[in-house]
Amino acid sequence: MSSRLSAFPSREIRYNPDMARFKHVAVLMGGPSEERGISLKSGQAIVEGLSRAGYEVSGVDCRADIDGLPADTEAVFVAIHGAFGEDGGVQALLESRGIPYTGTKAAAMPVSFDKIATKERLVEAALPTAAYEVLERGGTPSLAPPVVVKAPRQGSSIGLHIVLKADELAFAMEDAWRYDERILVEKYIAGQELTAGILGSSALPLVEIQPLGGHYDYEAKYTRGDTTYLVPAPLPPDLTLRVQDLALQAFQLMGGRDLGRVDFRLDEAGALYILEVNTIPGFTTTSLLPKAAAAHGIDFPSLCAQIMEQASVD
Repeated sequence: MSSRLSAFPSREIRYNPDMARFKHVAVLMGGPSEERGISLKSGQAIVEGLSRAGYEVSGVDCRADIDGLPADTEAVFVAIHGAFGEDGGVQALLESRGIPYTGTKAAAMPVSFDKIATKERLVEAALPTAAYEVLERGGTPSLAPPVVVKAPRQGSSIGLHIVLKADELAFAMEDAWRYDERILVEKYIAGQELTAGILGSSALPLVEIQPLGGHYDYEAKYTRGDTTYLVPAPLPPDLTLRVQDLALQAFQLMGGRDLGRVDFRLDEAGALYILEVNTIPGFTTTSLLPKAAAAHGIDFPSLCAQIMEQASVD
């Protein structure tokens, strides 16, 4: 079976209250990580989207438990970025209570959450990714700049530094080590930044990201006007299909389910490199998956409802 389906999700899919699996739902947001603020923004947007789609919805701010979940909750939309949400913690609690939830199952979450484990799995599967090395605290990289230094279990570009000069490396590594005992140093790939949203088992239109400052860092992601998004990305059809196919292969390799996003670099020679696989992508007003869905004619409430209806505990 091909990893790329023959069609995108239907443009005509809309939430029908009379046919919905769930009526009372909750959105879990917040969490204990450095990404808490972004998660709260994602969660509130999803609450509003689900409400507009016709659900009775509760937003629940949680840190390390689900004790605040209303008793009549039939299913949960997980919008917790970082620890507890992306490492499988909250999913395991929901599974233990038999509550259906959106997204990837608990057992599969730790691999995509850890950028080092992701790289290892991509290499094992012979999927294209940039050269890298893993450094314990105090180690010295053999890769020379330009490189990207990453804290392996952070998102939203927290603990991430693009290092162009050797004298910038020490600061970048020390900052990344603030978040983890091991850090990832990856060869920087110059070129176009692309992302492929995943909805169900299909890839959405691609997004090309053009940050005004040259790098898609925290400020570029969450400050309006700092980044230009081209949706769909202006690529030849065969290249678009190749990116989508690789995205689905990587997502399935990580055990992804329901929704996700796979980030790429396309260099000047036309080579593709998988950067990261995100199983709980952002849902703020500047987030990429909603932009891709909108380009395919799926508005935000319908996107939230379509994901909500896929919730499962199996």
